Amino acid sequence: MQNNPNGPYDDVFKNLSKIVEDIVKNMPDAQNARIVGYTIITRNADSGDPEIFSPGAMDDDGGIPYEMLESDTEVFITAEMPADPKNAPWADIETNCVRIIVDDQTLAIPLDHPVDRIHSYYRVHRGVMDITLKKEPVVNQ
Repeated sequence: MQNNPNGPYDDVFKNLSKIVEDIVKNMPDAQNARIVGYTIITRNADSGDPEIFSPGAMDDDGGIPYEMLESDTEVFITAEMPADPKNAPWADIETNCVRIIVDDQTLAIPLDHPVDRIHSYYRVHRGVMDITLKKEPVVNQ
């Protein structure tokens, strides 16, 4: 893909993925860290600055911001937790829905594919909830 001669950010975004990867590798607990995915969308030079778009993320409406990604066998949900919750955040994992509960807020995330509750789990660490859901195998009839 050629650089846009009118796009001053092209050179910066070319190496952004590598920069983020290096930052994550140098963080504490880096052996368990991984970059699941993100997209950078640049606008035309006359329409303003570039923006970062996270698929599945909610608008800033006071809710719990999250991102959901899916593979053939698993669903990954990452949610940002409030800085000072009164109670420990938790996830209620059902076969077709996940509910994230933080104090008086509840976020229900419907799932497109049934998941195995027994082999699904969540973890809250440093203000981020990571949920890993194991998909139920597809039964061919």
